[in-house]
Amino acid sequence: MSAIELVSVTKAWGDTIAVDDVSFTVKEGSFVVLLGPSGCGKSTTLRLIAGLESVSAGTVTIAGRDVTGLAPSDRKISMVFQSYALFPHLNVEENIVFGLKVRKTPPDERARRLKSVAEVVGLSELLHRKPAQLSGGQRQRVALARAIISENPICLMDEPLSNLDAKLRHDMRGEIRSLQQRLGVTAVYVTHDQSEAMSMADHVILLRDGRIEQAGTPDELYDRPDTLFTASFIGTPPANLLDLSDGPDGARIAGLEGRPVLSGAGDGLKLGIRPEHVEISESGGLPAELVWSDYLGADTIVTARVGTQTLLVRVPGRFGAANGKKVNLIWEPSKVHVFDALSGRRIDGRQALAMAA
Repeated sequence: MSAIELVSVTKAWGDTIAVDDVSFTVKEGSFVVLLGPSGCGKSTTLRLIAGLESVSAGTVTIAGRDVTGLAPSDRKISMVFQSYALFPHLNVEENIVFGLKVRKTPPDERARRLKSVAEVVGLSELLHRKPAQLSGGQRQRVALARAIISENPICLMDEPLSNLDAKLRHDMRGEIRSLQQRLGVTAVYVTHDQSEAMSMADHVILLRDGRIEQAGTPDELYDRPDTLFTASFIGTPPANLLDLSDGPDGARIAGLEGRPVLSGAGDGLKLGIRPEHVEISESGGLPAELVWSDYLGADTIVTARVGTQTLLVRVPGRFGAANGKKVNLIWEPSKVHVFDALSGRRIDGRQALAMAA
């Protein structure tokens, strides 16, 4: 049974369409991430599920029940906001149980749930502190605890880690995912950070301009991008996207004379190859010139010029070749993606040629 289902959901303010005919399902107990750049409609979609915004068209179903016209309090969901939304005059305990008090949950039941939740999120020793006395990570735990204590089967999270530093974000990603799996709740999580999506999600829904660009597992979006946008948004660094042109014996990199990279015509096409799938060779392959090396510790991101275009190469460890050095680039044909430059859509059935010695 689907925990959440959206069917042709649209949200418009006058002539501005924020969410445009979006449909997807969220399986019970899964962790689904709504991913995309600022302004793509991901937070609005989450608010439509929560009932914080009204639907202009379409239906929202939760646990098989049409909730399109229901108030948030009638949808049996919890929500974690980007701003934490803690009451500054209440201590941690009072913030966590506030919702239970509003719903007139008996005191002994509130105490039982508080003890259990505080242990789960590591707040047992901090219950009498005020939010101003907590670190960012501790405040985030309070917001999570407040959502969990309601014992609702669905938890919606709107960029909950965006106010934390990089190290704490990394740690909290693991904590949130582990907590979701342990409790078995269904989670819908909004982020613009593709690293969060790739590391946490069972299923990713990539949004662009209010519409779904591609949906699937993290592996599916990474290994088989449907569009140029997906290829450029997913991955750090993103996939190389090179313009192709016609050659006498096949498509070649635009601006580069020499061997073809793809059978058939190349005009109007783009070739996609991820940086980790490109290798630097002393001979064979495509001639290139090194432009810049960005050493990151575990690996080095090398910028190389091929004809009039540049691409990135991920090299393990430190790569210290001088800028301007002439090299060759090779890759396996199975790692190549081909896209129509005009529509941005993936093209299957074209034979990529091996760039090897």
